[in-house]
Amino acid sequence: MTDTRPFSRPVAVSNGTAARVTDLLMDYCTVLCDRGLSTMEAVEQLTYLLMLKLEYERLSLRRAVAGESWPAAREPYRWGSLTGLEGDGLVAHFSEILAYRSQHGTGTMLDGVFAGAQNHIHDAVLLRRLVRDLFDAGTWSTHGVDVLGDAYDALLERAMNDARSGAGQYFTPRPLIDAIVEVTQPELTDTVADPACGTGGFLIGVHGYLVLNRLARATPDELVRCRAQQIWGHELVPRAARLATANLLLHGVASVGQPALIAVGDALAEPPDRQASLVLAHPPFGRHAAVPVGPFSTARRDALARADFVTGSIDKQVNFLQHVMSLTARPGRAAIVVPDNILFATGAAETVRRHLLEHFDVHTVLRLPAGIFYAGGVRANVVFFDRLPHCTDDHPRTTKIWVYDLRSVWQFAPARDPLLRTDLDDFVSAYLPGRPRTDRVETDHFRCFDIQDVLGQDQARLDLTWSPEPIGVGQLAPPEEIARDVVHDLRLALEEFEELAAELGGNTD
Repeated sequence: MTDTRPFSRPVAVSNGTAARVTDLLMDYCTVLCDRGLSTMEAVEQLTYLLMLKLEYERLSLRRAVAGESWPAAREPYRWGSLTGLEGDGLVAHFSEILAYRSQHGTGTMLDGVFAGAQNHIHDAVLLRRLVRDLFDAGTWSTHGVDVLGDAYDALLERAMNDARSGAGQYFTPRPLIDAIVEVTQPELTDTVADPACGTGGFLIGVHGYLVLNRLARATPDELVRCRAQQIWGHELVPRAARLATANLLLHGVASVGQPALIAVGDALAEPPDRQASLVLAHPPFGRHAAVPVGPFSTARRDALARADFVTGSIDKQVNFLQHVMSLTARPGRAAIVVPDNILFATGAAETVRRHLLEHFDVHTVLRLPAGIFYAGGVRANVVFFDRLPHCTDDHPRTTKIWVYDLRSVWQFAPARDPLLRTDLDDFVSAYLPGRPRTDRVETDHFRCFDIQDVLGQDQARLDLTWSPEPIGVGQLAPPEEIARDVVHDLRLALEEFEELAAELGGNTD
């Protein structure tokens, strides 16, 4: 029978307990980094050990309740088999456990944590300290999902702030997630998907909102259905998918024995096999399609001209926007984080933008300041749109576009001046979640634009502004950010030339 229980109970704990658990994990993360591991590698290794320990505690409790006396220590690929070892034998056996768990999974959530797992701790003394002094010194499952989830959030945020790890491409700040979830107001009847889920922040945010606002009135059947059927994600990078799976387990979003909620692979490769009534996404920024064809193929630039797409493009952001459009059910709603160029670029971006405005109700755009994400020079927006039921008229589905400008006043830096949830209070209030949009009121930061004015202008631009500056021109970024952006653009241009040269060189017809 499938085990549908989480690792731990949502017990009440003090802030001091939560802080101690977080400090313990952070201290050992520092030790691992000092031994040469990247922050992401250190988080991975701590994740494997924590999951093995929590699994052992869960199985031990279940056996004790059942009156079984067979010790879990006799199982060669679980936690108990590690605790009596030392030296090179401990390192070798930990590697063996990870290899076995990676190759013999059955597709459960817990198996997803170990998919492709490898041991990067080759210092036997350090590994012994982790096993004995950190994880085997107490009962971790008694901490509850609040403590474990918060501690894991701290680890992931540290990885995000480590420029060497590249983790920022997977990490959306929790305050932004919470604000987006709050205004979209998930319901128990919603199906929720994130096609670029990173470490699972949006899915966890939805679950947290449901727990606080909906699940108190839910039946057990509704709770099981919510966990097993209504929330799912897709992630291209296996490492991020492993961390997302662990994150969902530690936050109590999923149970260890249920089928995996995170699919690993390229979400853009095929049309979605099912739709969701609520789609939330922050795709990784970049211009190239995620899956190029071979270097000798002349079909490179049409690789992602899917049948359900409005147009083919090598721009990954254009393709993700089209994918979210296809993924959104009718009726349904979506919120997607996009870089500035999606709002004003010509070509494929303009084609998709016009289709979005005409066939979806693009009702709100949140303009984000620079400095929210890992790359300081990134300027992004959140586009909110609804997919309406089938209509027979030829009028655009979008009628009014409300734009909230958080950019003109606020500046942030992830490490020293991060975005706070209170910074988005005014946006949430102005959005009027749950109320008719006709009740909205214009303010200094919130303005309304008529769709005919947008479609009638050149390029149907959505970088709408009411400042005296020309559209697309704003306060200049610091010189170092401008320099990074120039280097980034030059590298992308060089990659495109290299791809073109390879195609021409391989075409001998």
